[in-house]
Amino acid sequence: MKTRPQAPRATYRLQFHRGFTLRHAIALLPYLDALGVSHIHASPLLKARPGSTHGYDVCDPTRLNPELGTEADLDDLAAALRGRGMGLILDIVPNHMAVGGPENPWWWDVLRLGQASPFANSFDIDWDPPCAALRGKVLMPVLGDELDRVLDRGELRVVCEQAEVTVRYFDQQFPVHPESILVPGKFLEEAIADFDSNRKSLEQFLERQPYRLAFWRHGDLHINYRRFFTVTHLAGLRVELPQVFADTHNRILDWHQRGLLDGLRVDHPDGLRDPQDYLHRLAHAAPGAWVVVEKILQPDETVPPDWPVAGTTGYDFLNCAGGLFIDPAAEEPLTRFYSEFTGEPTDFTAVMRDKKRHVLRRHLVAEVSRLTHLLAAILPRCAPSLAIGPDELRDGLVEVLACFPVYRAYCRAEASICSENDRAAASEAVTQARRADSHLSAAALGFLDHLLQLRVQDPLAAEFVMRFQQLTGPAMAKGGEDTAFYCYNRFAALNEVGGDPSRFGSSVNDFHRACEQACRHWPATMLATSTHDTKRSEDVRARLALLSEIPGLWIAAVRAWSALNERHRRDGWPDRNAEYLFYQTVVGAWPLPLDRAIAYMGKAAREAKQHTDWSEPNRPYEEALKEFVAGALADPAFTRSVEGFVNRIARAGCVNSLGQTLLKLTAPGVPDLYQGTDLWDFSLVDPDNRRAVDFDLRQALMASVQAGIASGPTSGFLDELLSNPGDGRVKLFLIHQVLRYRRLHPELFQQGRYVPISVSGQGARHVCAFARVLRHQQTIVVVPRLVAGLTRNLDIWPLGEDVWGETRLVLPGTRRGHEFRNVLTDESHRAQSRNNRVGLRLAEVFARFPIALLDELSPGGARPRTTSKQR
Repeated sequence: MKTRPQAPRATYRLQFHRGFTLRHAIALLPYLDALGVSHIHASPLLKARPGSTHGYDVCDPTRLNPELGTEADLDDLAAALRGRGMGLILDIVPNHMAVGGPENPWWWDVLRLGQASPFANSFDIDWDPPCAALRGKVLMPVLGDELDRVLDRGELRVVCEQAEVTVRYFDQQFPVHPESILVPGKFLEEAIADFDSNRKSLEQFLERQPYRLAFWRHGDLHINYRRFFTVTHLAGLRVELPQVFADTHNRILDWHQRGLLDGLRVDHPDGLRDPQDYLHRLAHAAPGAWVVVEKILQPDETVPPDWPVAGTTGYDFLNCAGGLFIDPAAEEPLTRFYSEFTGEPTDFTAVMRDKKRHVLRRHLVAEVSRLTHLLAAILPRCAPSLAIGPDELRDGLVEVLACFPVYRAYCRAEASICSENDRAAASEAVTQARRADSHLSAAALGFLDHLLQLRVQDPLAAEFVMRFQQLTGPAMAKGGEDTAFYCYNRFAALNEVGGDPSRFGSSVNDFHRACEQACRHWPATMLATSTHDTKRSEDVRARLALLSEIPGLWIAAVRAWSALNERHRRDGWPDRNAEYLFYQTVVGAWPLPLDRAIAYMGKAAREAKQHTDWSEPNRPYEEALKEFVAGALADPAFTRSVEGFVNRIARAGCVNSLGQTLLKLTAPGVPDLYQGTDLWDFSLVDPDNRRAVDFDLRQALMASVQAGIASGPTSGFLDELLSNPGDGRVKLFLIHQVLRYRRLHPELFQQGRYVPISVSGQGARHVCAFARVLRHQQTIVVVPRLVAGLTRNLDIWPLGEDVWGETRLVLPGTRRGHEFRNVLTDESHRAQSRNNRVGLRLAEVFARFPIALLDELSPGGARPRTTSKQR
């Protein structure tokens, strides 16, 4: 049996930057320890671009980021963690590095020496691209205009400072090849003076460099290095090469070997040439590390079983758990209203493919050209009888990419290894491409099908397959999450990373199946509900889920708001789709300050790429959108109406959020808390979700929670929490109590089985319940769902007899009179028999608190002893 690395009990994600350093984290440890987490989950700590707020733009993998502290600070943090029985999980970025100026010494050397640089193979650069003018050069799309016009305006200069010659473009600088400054008959100073005064000389000098400066708009068309998605300042690495793996991982591995790190979160493994090979090398280099991967799974997709990882970073759980609180009965009325109000299409699959095509034809042009160039070279070698033109190859390729059903396949083409799942994904993509466009070349699609099924044995064919697999992810992410998710605004709660907006919620059985599979195969996977990349925080989505239970009230409110805000529109702008997203955003994140609302709606509009874009901003549209948002939020009639609507659903939204949190804390896996979500957090997409967290407030509220718990269950503390839900202590209390329970019973959650529990009675569809079972130990989790259907008044907690009546948990194998203690309320509940079935009445379980964690007691009333030690 394969041994698994020891998993954390629970992690707390911290975003490190120069405003929150390693020393800040050390000061926070008493609070995190009291909260109950076992590990800090750190954003990348390697040297990033100056001022980076996230750390994914690593520019020197050999050093700790000096903006975060020193190696001594990291040692102190690790020691302080160990002193509390805690540890550190590190986010790592093997796919790419930030490139630009001298802050990245490897890239700087490549720009200086070209293919002669010892780092020329560290980056995934095509030195022989389709564009002949770039052969042997690196395209640098950094100029604000065409090169000729930049030269005409004298904006490029050659400068010598401290014996180093560089090319300057405003605040950017570029190295020069040592041989390029050897001008016969001239001293260096004379040559530089000639460059400044003679445009032709400067132009010829630039031609001698191993890079070509270009207008930034040419990046999408001609970039000849692999990027992270469409971000030109993040260049792909070739970690498949042993030396590059060593160079980029030695610092991280040293930290692990010295005991500073207990585990690793691997960012974007789908960008790598061979993720499986990489993960095996990582496991060998970091034995005993708990490793999870940021793998975005489509519905019904699983992690490749031969990956040596504990699981994913939790987007699969996030969407499945969140779907529990969405009522599928609302799909038809909300879809109909969305179509009527906005005039937008309602077939998400069609929208998704259309946006993927747009991204491939507009923003990933260079990547598509590279693959088309490869296809054109393969064709005469492997299928000389096929007469397929380059345009036919390109069109077929784009459509297959657009129809690819998952983020990527993992064929190892050089070794002719391809799983049945990968073959099926390729086959489905080709089949859907044929259906989508009857004008596509049948020969081209057939040729692509043969290549992707590994039926063509040729080194270039293998290269094509590996490159193709690295492009499906960017096409899916940019076309889907970063475009379609901002266009298809039918129900924004569904538009989340790893989600499928066409699937209107999850059933209880869906959730049980997912948890049973995780328990069997990935018991130490990470569980998330908010991350640094989520489109909306967990509490925003939990509140928005309520709208699916009151579609009539919601539709009436939107119609009233739209009529009220018509006066804030200018020349028909913004469009109704953006307006509808605005109303969902305001309700989900209320109270939403003007600056955050304007920033979010501006980003959403550019991401949607319908009326404006990052590359071609439509200023009149954006100004109209800004004025609409500002006008609406300055309008007392609108804001009073929104506030009244939110107040009506806020308490039910709190119940959803508490239930979602309890599921994360008890389902199979390792719960991860994103910074700040220990209280209510109504954040939107980044950078909104990376705002500073008020940890002083959290520490003060933790002291209040601990004092309330110490006062005893009859002190009225629970009533106080439920009477004042707005301060967030009720969520903090829940997290603290459940994580304290996990600390006492680690084996139950690390090794215990997941057992679905059925519910009977009138409220059965409104409950999700399961047990974690280990030998004779059983703990039951009970969470209400679709709570608006339980109460006539949304502003009350779903408690007691009037709400639950004779709804019961059905507990086969439990004897009548058997006792359970509610960990959250400290109440005892005895199993009762009715209709020959033993169970618990939910009217009693939910008498004082709206969710429950039930600890099974022995017949004598004492908890079965556990001798397990918790890290």
